[in-house]
Amino acid sequence: MTDLSDTRIAHFRAKLVALRAQLSGEDAGAAEWRKPVELDQQSVGRLSRMDAMQQQAMADAEARRRQSDIARIDAALRRIDEGEYGWCLSCGEAIAAKRLEIDPMATQCVACAS
Repeated sequence: MTDLSDTRIAHFRAKLVALRAQLSGEDAGAAEWRKPVELDQQSVGRLSRMDAMQQQAMADAEARRRQSDIARIDAALRRIDEGEYGWCLSCGEAIAAKRLEIDPMATQCVACAS
């Protein structure tokens, strides 16, 4: 067991669940930007199409980042369920509560992360 109390663990669980919901909502809201770009030059000019393709690429990159963060959140929630949350996966030492407050998905203590 880490030096985190049950209350702190519940706090981090709520924070992770809220962050997951936020990211899922953002992902759903950005779906329009990830749609294929129309290639018909009669309806969209070449520069407008290039701009749309660039926006689509940026939206795809953001979607990948959100999915990666959601996977990290799911892993942190599993660690909470297994009683392993708050322990460094590299050295086995406790992760400081301040570090978890900044990044509740953290898997390493400051020393191992640097």
